[in-house]
Amino acid sequence: MRKILDENISMLLLFLAALSGLYACTGSNAKSTVNAAEYFNQAWAMDEKWDQGVAEVAKYDAQRVVYGKARDFEYAFILVKETFNEEFKVKTDDYERKDLFDVMKINKFCRIPTDNYPYHYLTSIFYKREQPSTVYKLTNTSQEWCGNTSKSFLNKGRKYDFSYNSYWDGQGIGEMTVDGNIMFEDQLSHSLRALNFEEGLQFQQRVAESQVNSKATEPKIYEASFSVSKAPDLQLNTDYDLSQSGEVWKVSVQLDNEKTNTYWFSGSYPNILLKQDTWDGQKLELKESYMDAYWNS
Repeated sequence: MRKILDENISMLLLFLAALSGLYACTGSNAKSTVNAAEYFNQAWAMDEKWDQGVAEVAKYDAQRVVYGKARDFEYAFILVKETFNEEFKVKTDDYERKDLFDVMKINKFCRIPTDNYPYHYLTSIFYKREQPSTVYKLTNTSQEWCGNTSKSFLNKGRKYDFSYNSYWDGQGIGEMTVDGNIMFEDQLSHSLRALNFEEGLQFQQRVAESQVNSKATEPKIYEASFSVSKAPDLQLNTDYDLSQSGEVWKVSVQLDNEKTNTYWFSGSYPNILLKQDTWDGQKLELKESYMDAYWNS
C-alpha cells in the first residue's frame, strides 16, 4: 500500500511540474501582447473634413524590389468616408436602410514595371469610422502575366474570416480563420495617422505581414514593438512642401530582430504619411496630396 501511495504522489508531482512548465510558457513569463487601441485617437476620423463628399488623394514616389531589382513606380493612396450596409458589407446604394454605418476606405493602387511585364496591386482597407486602429475589412487583388489572386479578410470580433482565390498550386480557392487581435502591416501607413503622438511612446501589438502579393497563405504574425519619436530633420527628395507639415513624427515598428519598418507623419491634422521605409526594401516619399471627387472625372 505504501508503495502504491508513493507512486501516486510521484505521479502527482510530475503532473504539477508539467502544469507549472505550461504556465511558464503561456502565463506571466510570456511576452505580453497589448491591444494597442488605447494609444490611438478613436475620434480621429470624426473631423468634418471627411463629410465634404471628396477624397484625399496622396501620390508617392515609390520603390519596391521585384525579381532582385529595385523598381521605381507611383503609389496612389485614396482615403474617403463611405456608408456601408451590414447585409452586404459594401458601400450602400440605399440610404433608407436600417443597417447603415460609416467607414473610412483606403484604396492603395500601384503599377510596378519589370523587365518583361507589369505588376498591378489594389489594396482596399476599411475601418469603422470610430475605430481607426482596427481593420473591419481588407481586400487585395494582384494581376500580372502569370495570373491573378484575390484575398479578403473580414473582422468577426475575435477572428478574421480569410477567403481567397489564388492561381498558385496548393492554394487555389479556400478559406481559413486568422486571430482577430491583430493589426495588418498594410494598414499602418494610415492607421498610425491616428496615434496620440507622444515623444517616447512605446507599445506592443501583434501585426500580420503585408498582403500586397499574389500568395494566399496563412499570414505570418509578428509580436511587434512600436516606438514614437520626433523627427525634425526629415528631408524628402520630392517637391512636396514640408513646411505645411508642422512637427514631424517618426514611428518605428520592429516586427522581429531583423525586420523594422519606419514611418514619418505630419504633426498637423490629418497627419498624412510623408515617408515610409520597410524591411523588404519598399520606399515611399510623398510628392503631392489634394482633395478630389475623383469618381466624377
